Amino acid sequence: MTSFSENIRSHIRISDTLQRLLILNVAVFLVIRIVNAVSGLFLNPILSFENVSTFFAIPANLSKLISKPWTVFTYMFFHWDVMHIFFNMLWLYWMGKIFQEYLGNKKLLNTYLAGGFIGALFFIAAYNIFPLFSNSLHGAFALGASASVLAITVATATLLPEYPIQLLFFGVVRLKWIAVITILLDLINISGDNAGGHIAHLGGAFYGFIYIRSLQKGTDLTAWLTRLFDRLSPSKKMKVAHRQKKHDEDFNITKKAKQEQMDDILDKISKSGYGSLTQEEKNFLFKMSKEN
Repeated sequence: MTSFSENIRSHIRISDTLQRLLILNVAVFLVIRIVNAVSGLFLNPILSFENVSTFFAIPANLSKLISKPWTVFTYMFFHWDVMHIFFNMLWLYWMGKIFQEYLGNKKLLNTYLAGGFIGALFFIAAYNIFPLFSNSLHGAFALGASASVLAITVATATLLPEYPIQLLFFGVVRLKWIAVITILLDLINISGDNAGGHIAHLGGAFYGFIYIRSLQKGTDLTAWLTRLFDRLSPSKKMKVAHRQKKHDEDFNITKKAKQEQMDDILDKISKSGYGSLTQEEKNFLFKMSKEN
């Protein structure tokens, strides 16, 4: 058992951001469902859907939200249905791999968190503004990584609109059309049975689009998140001491030059596709993705 747990910890340590997001989502799902199933044998399910939702899911009612603000983030890691988590993780893996290749680990995590957060804001705002939801406001809540996943999907499609995706039964489809169709389906269903979920999806999609457009103009909307995580990372603290040996001015000049080159490459991809890059530009992009 000790060896097994050590292997798991070792795997998590060497895994990248995408793998950790997948592991976290699946681990939370399995723990909750297994404990609920086993305790249910004694006619006393400890982690029932109602009990767990009260703690993890985000409520639309503002008075409830104030008493548990952490749900703005916990909801995006909480799934109950098998098919719900299966498709969310499948899309997260597909889109996350592409996103990560071009923009790196840090921006992937930031987009996941920020997209989920904006999706939560859209959900809360809609339920407190539109008359359609007035009767269900008190008990409404949202859960799942869909808003985060759609933020990553739309961000990737905005950055690489002509990127080809091979789909079963459909053949090769450009990434931009996958994003457009997904958004249209959510728009069509914003007053349906899962209206809150679709509205949260649209919030994530909105953020994904705005994030890449801002990034292409030289502004990283989640740079503050990167700085926060860097401060909290023990390994980063060690690197800071080493970097201080280099003159601050030289370091800033080098960093600015790299960012300008990165912006030019992203702009070229957006306009002409990945295939238009030279081998040198591809190598630089790969190197930057590893650094980020």
